[in-house]
Amino acid sequence: MGGTDGTMTAAVAGRTGAAGLAIGHLAATAFMVGLIWYVQLVHYPLMAGWPHDDFPRYEAAHRERTGWIVVPVMLAEGLLAAALALRPPRGVPAWVPWLALGALVALQASTFLVQVPCHERLSRGWDASTHSWLVTSNWIRTVLWSLRGLLAGWIALRAAA
Repeated sequence: MGGTDGTMTAAVAGRTGAAGLAIGHLAATAFMVGLIWYVQLVHYPLMAGWPHDDFPRYEAAHRERTGWIVVPVMLAEGLLAAALALRPPRGVPAWVPWLALGALVALQASTFLVQVPCHERLSRGWDASTHSWLVTSNWIRTVLWSLRGLLAGWIALRAAA
């Protein structure tokens, strides 16, 4: 009976740890999903109304303040997504966390290859075409983070079951 108890204890501990990772992952991803929708529908469109002669100052403040909020959450989300892909919780098909991680890699590529260069151009001065491309191209991240939110929720539900 002692061996059975030990096996059960290990199984419960492993399940609890996996559920904790999945819930942490869901929390980080859900935060980013909410943030990206706010940015897409409110924040980026409002940039067009800022006085264009003062736009470099606005853009510098935007980039500095945004970094303090998003960088820690994005790092946590990435680490947790990788951990879940490398060791999926029981009851979660291995391809699901890998799909979620792939979506994260794709949206990060969009961030660093498209949106960051747009912000760098805007930091030198207002440019309507750059702003338009920023808003339009940000739909890539909005859709991918929304997909990640659904996948993270499903993973967390399965891990906690």
